[in-house]
Amino acid sequence: DDYQYIGSELDGGFAEYAVIPATNIYPINSPLSDIELATFPCSYSTAENMLTKGRIGAEDTVVIMGASGGVGSALIQLSKIRGAKVIAIVGANKETFAKDLGADFVYQRDDKLAVNLERHKITVALDVVGGDYFNLMIKSLEPRGRYVSCGAIGNPIVTLDLRDLIYKDLEMIGATRLESDVFQRLVRYLEKGLLKPLVAKVFPLSEIKEAQQFFQTKGFFGKVVLNINKQNIIKG
Repeated sequence: DDYQYIGSELDGGFAEYAVIPATNIYPINSPLSDIELATFPCSYSTAENMLTKGRIGAEDTVVIMGASGGVGSALIQLSKIRGAKVIAIVGANKETFAKDLGADFVYQRDDKLAVNLERHKITVALDVVGGDYFNLMIKSLEPRGRYVSCGAIGNPIVTLDLRDLIYKDLEMIGATRLESDVFQRLVRYLEKGLLKPLVAKVFPLSEIKEAQQFFQTKGFFGKVVLNINKQNIIKG
């Protein structure tokens, strides 16, 4: 149970080589390039883990807060694979991106959001933001709904009216450690061509600083990839 993550408990996320247990290696039969495949492991495994722990199925209507980010965009695609109806919450000018990924309804984070969500019978809230939107997610849920969180980029400190939790019989689920079958299922989706790689921009490993500066702009869709193979650099 002693989990350690590169980039959190362990340094070395930008290393060219790493020694890892063989159990962490997953062979994959896919026509996608290494650059495209590099966009999947972290965000998509996190998203699939949220859906697994939240028991999402075709009978569910899910709302995704932060749907235009890495995990959020993965949640859209993976929720649709399970047959769920998807409501995506995005920032300004990102509606088309979420719609193209398969979201059934797309709303901006604005003062109309609460009213828009009242139109739907939401059974699951998938939240990577937290902060000011936490209570909106809780209040949007139907009785016996599930709230699933994998992060709190908005703010990790929130307040909760326990009456919302108690009288609506809600479940609150944290999702960090992967269930044993999550990554293997993700590999199967990739091999069947069910997932769309989202590459925003590729940088050579020598341009880590520039890549981080680009990432901080938040004005892009998809993943920023660092390429250690100089022969495979894609400009643009």
